[in-house]
Amino acid sequence: MERYAHAIASVDRKAFILSDGQRRVAGRGIPPQKAVEQILDICRIDRQSRVLHLGSGSGYLTAILAMLAKEVVAVERLQPLADLSRERLAAQGLQNVTVRCGDANLGASDLAPFDLILVSTPKIATREPLWDQLALRGEFVCIEIGDASRQLLVKYINRGNKRIARSEHGFIEFVTSGDDIYVELGFVSPDVLREARAKAARNRTLVVDEISRLQNLDAQKLYRALSDQYGLPLLSANEVMARIDPQLHANLSRAYLSHEHIIPIRSDGKTVVVACRDPNAPMDEVQQLFPGLKIDRVLVTPVDYRRIWGALERGGQTLDRIDPTATSDADSDLLAAQSENSEAKLVNLYEALLLDAVADRASDIHLERYGADIRVRLRVDGELRDLNHYYITPAEYAGLINVIKLRSELNIAERRLPQGGRSQARVGDSRFDLRVQVQPSLHGEHVVIRLLPQNSSLISIEKLGMQEHIANAYRRLLRNPAGLVLVVGPTGSGKTTTLNAGLQLLAEDTTRKVITIEDPIEYSIDNIQQTRVRPDIGFNFADAMRSFVRQDPDVILIGEIRDHETALEAIRASQTGHVVLSTLHCNDAVDAVQRLFDLNVHPNSLASELLAVIAQRLAKRVCVHCKVEDEPDPEILKEVFPKAIPKGFRCFRGKGCAQCNGTGTKGRVGVIEYLQFNGELRNAVSRHTPVGELRALALDSGLYTMRDSALDHVIQGNIPLSELPRILPQERMAPEKRGQWKA
Repeated sequence: MERYAHAIASVDRKAFILSDGQRRVAGRGIPPQKAVEQILDICRIDRQSRVLHLGSGSGYLTAILAMLAKEVVAVERLQPLADLSRERLAAQGLQNVTVRCGDANLGASDLAPFDLILVSTPKIATREPLWDQLALRGEFVCIEIGDASRQLLVKYINRGNKRIARSEHGFIEFVTSGDDIYVELGFVSPDVLREARAKAARNRTLVVDEISRLQNLDAQKLYRALSDQYGLPLLSANEVMARIDPQLHANLSRAYLSHEHIIPIRSDGKTVVVACRDPNAPMDEVQQLFPGLKIDRVLVTPVDYRRIWGALERGGQTLDRIDPTATSDADSDLLAAQSENSEAKLVNLYEALLLDAVADRASDIHLERYGADIRVRLRVDGELRDLNHYYITPAEYAGLINVIKLRSELNIAERRLPQGGRSQARVGDSRFDLRVQVQPSLHGEHVVIRLLPQNSSLISIEKLGMQEHIANAYRRLLRNPAGLVLVVGPTGSGKTTTLNAGLQLLAEDTTRKVITIEDPIEYSIDNIQQTRVRPDIGFNFADAMRSFVRQDPDVILIGEIRDHETALEAIRASQTGHVVLSTLHCNDAVDAVQRLFDLNVHPNSLASELLAVIAQRLAKRVCVHCKVEDEPDPEILKEVFPKAIPKGFRCFRGKGCAQCNGTGTKGRVGVIEYLQFNGELRNAVSRHTPVGELRALALDSGLYTMRDSALDHVIQGNIPLSELPRILPQERMAPEKRGQWKA
């Protein structure tokens, strides 16, 4: 109809496409023009029509409806998109539209009846309540799933007396077909999409994988957006494996399934559920194999897809395997297609462990044997968690240890002595340096594998979670002309992350030269000269320091002060006019002084050069998606506030949700102790004052303790109160007395 064509031509489609700076993970594209024409072709809209548009997104289709009807009511679930559509519709000069943020399942009963209800969102679960909002002979147009999981355009007409007539109007591509959806969702520009397509063709990979690599996108966020856009559930590997029928997978062509990146999950005689990595994966062959059955698609991320596929290839219903690989090349991608080799079961098991660790954001893998029992644990957010879906026999465990040793270039014949090595792994576009430690024990060797991301994104000082006055003090330390700054704490407490946040700030200063010596280089930072130690060829931290001072640096970062020689070179570099940043393994800020004394650093030299010490530990962060006010534990309160609980004291916890896997916590935040040295402290250090007296003086000199930092985080709702006993020793739970120093 000419009137409909004029309305479509009058609306600027590009004005409603999400730009890169807007809500990229909102999960809303806009329908292609062909789909809009197909929908309007079956609708009766005149200048007196009242229209309800459910799932209006950014407002493109709403704008066309407003050009045709008397009044349009648009309902959008996501507040940012509702706000955006109001703005865009106003810019088009459309005054006959009301945009609401709310649940589309409820419609707009207070404004009913409507001559047309158009459903753009696949999230509508039931239609019957919405039919009550139709006028007599009113139309209800929606998208349903037809054969081969294709989208079917359907219209219902209210005939009165609770009679509804249904008619089908052919298949429709309501969501932009193919890869253009990533542009319309705001994830990439057309130029980046072209580059991703070229890489995918060259590497024989999926375009979505290349986009994720080029844009450094978080897979979960990307796939949640695709799930929202296509109306497909996003399932985890564990959720899929809990309901999968392995026989269904075994009866189908593995070549076809692998090529299309799909996995049939289950069939109940009426419906076939299929997991896919690509929401645009064709289902025609699956439909031919299951004629007459409805196909329901679910989305899985690339990592979860490989975990599921590997488990099925091993013939199990648990995530205890990954596909075979014919190579031990450290640079091979664990997500890439693997060759079939029945002799590579132990390699499969090892790589499945790595995939599980990466998927769960683990920092360490623990493999332990107790008699005939094999225990597998991951350290996630500082806490060890059992992986109960692995069933490993003692014989398999012995073979697994050999695989790990071979990958790490260790002696597989040596079972009496501890051994340490390293290897590398790549999962998708993420690279990891693996630190392996093998330890003999009563029942066999135990292994700990530490995963160090090599290309993860950097964290700025603002995002470290430091209190504002500590962050400001840290920035000021970096501007000093010379001196030694230490970041201390136990292994895995985020020391390197804190130092690298400072390096980012220094990299922006074009007037200063910064050199680092690290083991390994965990983050690549532009405009910073980074060097890795090579003890195998006699190049260690102390050697690097001696050569660095001839490179005319302003700032030197030493990955770790481990011995007297490195400590001595750090002090000398500070004395010759350089800012020196480094880490130490010790428990608190005052203990760092004693640790340097133990390394035979002269007290006078230390007193003159040490500017400040930042001690830190990591506490589990309350999940922001399920945070609720908590009833504080009276035992912890008694320790923290032995005299009286402050009036109005509040604390928070996470009640558990899908975002945090039911744990109530997600990620970690630094709990900081900060000590800046003044004249009195320098005099005390030069006299080699005992550590207890030195702490008393530090408290009187303004020491910001870990207890202070932890309580600030508790009150702000960043960490649960239950974290305090885990990060604070018993003697530091209560307030430390100040004013106790006697010279």
